Amino acid sequence: MLAMVGYCWLCHQNLYCAYHGICSTCHRQLKRLQAVCPRCALPSETSDIACGRCLKHPPSWQHLIAITDYTPPLSQLIQRYKDHNTPQLAPILARQFLLHWLQGYREGRWPKPECIVSIPLHRKKRWRRGFDQIELMAHSLSRWLQCPYHPNILQRSRATLTQRSLSAAQRKNNLKYAFKLQGDFANQHVAIFDDVITTGTTLHEASQLLIRAGARSVQAWAICRTL
Repeated sequence: MLAMVGYCWLCHQNLYCAYHGICSTCHRQLKRLQAVCPRCALPSETSDIACGRCLKHPPSWQHLIAITDYTPPLSQLIQRYKDHNTPQLAPILARQFLLHWLQGYREGRWPKPECIVSIPLHRKKRWRRGFDQIELMAHSLSRWLQCPYHPNILQRSRATLTQRSLSAAQRKNNLKYAFKLQGDFANQHVAIFDDVITTGTTLHEASQLLIRAGARSVQAWAICRTL
């Protein structure tokens, strides 16, 4: 069933604020990541300090922030958004991330970044899809947070295989030298946004470029984090 404007995309009930896209009841019932490491967002005994994995092999970012595991209903919305030509879902998914991020920000769990960068699609894939799903969400987040967004500063220098079907080692090789970065990020706090994080290989490659460009810290943002 395709939800119409003015109806919740999850339960299809009338919305008081049509542009929210998801009603307050469904929003409260969304599964949240709990008892996860603040650095990698994988299950951990405590959510206050980095887990043993991150202490031994620190990722290139300081915080990994995601709403939930890659499970319904958000996983279904992401699939519909990407594969069924529904760009109108961009601000709806972005708003869910915004509400989650703001809660942690008010609790002092992470600082506000000074700019936002997104993981880009290769130009051929963007042409086939008709839009860049991550870029559309990042534009909304930039506007709401009053934080500059640089849509073209990170680019794919070559086409890569879909990461979904690859092993961790294959993902790493697949993305080697796949990105190029333009610009100076000296002493800046940067957020890098993707829709779904699985192994973190894509974010790692991009974050490394930001660190080399002088970024003081990096936050990895995503709607879902596969556990």
